[in-house]
This record gives sequence, structure tokens and C-alpha cells, in this order.
Amino acid sequence: MRALDHRRPATAQEAVDLVARHPGATFLAGGSNLVDHLKLGVASPDVLVDVRRLPLDGIERVEGEDGAVLRIGANVRNSDLAAHPVVRSRFPVVARALLAGASGQIRNQATTAGNLLQRTRCVYFQDVTTPCNKREPGTGCSALEGYGRYNAILGASPDCVATHPSDLAVGLAVLDATVVVLGLEGERRIPFDELHRLPGDRPGADTTLARSDLVTAVELPLDPDVHRSTYTKVRDRASYAFALVSVAASVRMEEGRTTDVRLAWGGVAHKPWRARRAEAALAGQQITEDAVRAAVDLELETTTTNRDTAYKVAMLRNTTVMTLLDLAEEASR
Repeated sequence: MRALDHRRPATAQEAVDLVARHPGATFLAGGSNLVDHLKLGVASPDVLVDVRRLPLDGIERVEGEDGAVLRIGANVRNSDLAAHPVVRSRFPVVARALLAGASGQIRNQATTAGNLLQRTRCVYFQDVTTPCNKREPGTGCSALEGYGRYNAILGASPDCVATHPSDLAVGLAVLDATVVVLGLEGERRIPFDELHRLPGDRPGADTTLARSDLVTAVELPLDPDVHRSTYTKVRDRASYAFALVSVAASVRMEEGRTTDVRLAWGGVAHKPWRARRAEAALAGQQITEDAVRAAVDLELETTTTNRDTAYKVAMLRNTTVMTLLDLAEEASR
């Protein structure tokens, strides 16, 4: 047993200051990821800064400089977010992504910010007896030559082939969400696509946040134009399993052709993968099986696979085709 100092700050700024002052400090919210890592020995903080009771658990419409947004507090539980009427009606991709994740019990505990900041479930990252550049920089990547069925096929590096585990993050990637962050220099807003990063030669850094940065909210634009959106997850079993591949899609159509199409993939990269080349290829097009397959293949030109991960290419292509065809049919009703 390791002794831990538990702090419960009264304000978000106090929480930020506490983590900044203590090199071994980390934030604690729902704990569904951090507590696992404490048990496994992956994480060994000296101070837990408990932010669970901070007033960051609201969901409200807010008027911003660029129009109205739905502001989701960092401490909103996954189950509450999935059940919220505005989320279900305006952002079904978010509700479906959340309901595809973990189990009901974990969704009742896990928070919005914690879900986005959870760390990889790579078996070697979680096994402290094996080399892992993400856990211990410079030790090597055991997944390169080891068990690799869940490994990345896009954006990986010789230092890391781990994938990001969050379903919610993939859903938010197609909504042009903004992440609100409080740091030592005050509040700032980060476009969602800039929150997570690819591994490069620094796989230990999952995000672009500083260690003492605290996510306080996520904002979703309340676009007056109607977008159809959904989330499809392919996994080994129907519950409590991480994605082999997943597809988040958002589409707006007029007269049978796309006026806006957005795609993001999960289970294939170190971060939610926004498929922008595929989006560009589908712009202004009819959603047909041939058109989607061609667009996906264009996006997949940069994949790197081996015998363990080659299956993901066909699985991702077929899942994207199915998801977009279903959305196009829904939009035409």
C-alpha cells in the first residue's frame, strides 16, 4: 500500500493550483480509469486532487460569440449525458457512442472529461512487467512484435501503436466540439481535433494539455441546420468491450446529395481519426456504396498493417459503408 494525500478543493482554480504545486499530483473524478491504474501500478501519484464535487455537472444552452452551444460540464456522468433529451434529439451520435461504451454501472460513475482523457487499454501499457514507451519512455514498444489485434493502423509510429479507447471522443470528433480548459493562465478553448495527439516520438503524451490543465466543459454547436448522425461500434462482444473499429458519422443532405459530411473512426489510431480525405471525396456526392468505398480507400492509403491488424481495413470500410448508407436513407425520409 502506498500512502496518498487526498485533497478536495473548493474551486476549479484551486484544483489547478494544487496539481501545479505538487509534481506527483493528479486529478480524480469518476475514477473508473485512474483507480484501475492505481491497482495495476501503472499510475503512482502522491496526491489525489478530487474534483468530483466541483459544480461542473450541468448541461445547458449558452449563447456564444459564434452562436448557441450546448455546454456540457466536465463532471456530467456518461449515463446522464446519454439520456439528456437535447443530446438524444440533436446529437444522437453522442448518445449512441456513450451507450456503446463499458457497462451501465461504469456509465453511472464515469464523467465526460474523464472519458475523453482515459488512457489506452493496450495490454502492454497495463502490464508493468513489460516494456512500454507510453508508460516508461525509452523502454520500447512490446506491442510491435507481440499481441497486436487491437493495434493502430493509422498515425502510429515506431514508438507506439496503441489506440485511443474512448467511444465518446469519436462521436464528438464529428461535431466540431470545443473543449473548455482551465489552466494556470486562465480559461481557454481548444478545438476538439487539437485535444488528442498522435504518438510520434513522445507517446507518453496522450493530449496537448499541460499536467495542471483541468477540463471544465465541452461545448457543442447548436447548428440550426439539421444533421443526421450516428455511431457504429464493432467489438468482440455486445457489452463491456472496446472497439475493434468504430465509425461516427454526421450528414446533411439536399436533393439526394451531401451538403456536409463528417466522418471519424475509432479503434484505429492513437486519437479519434477524423477522415477528412474521405469527407472531401464525398462532398456534394450521392451516398452510394461505390462512392463510400472509394472515399474510404482514399483515406486508407496511409494505413500500416500486419497479420494481426490487416482485418481492420475491410472491417472499417464495410462499417463505414453501412453507417453512411443508413444515414442517407434516414435523411431521405
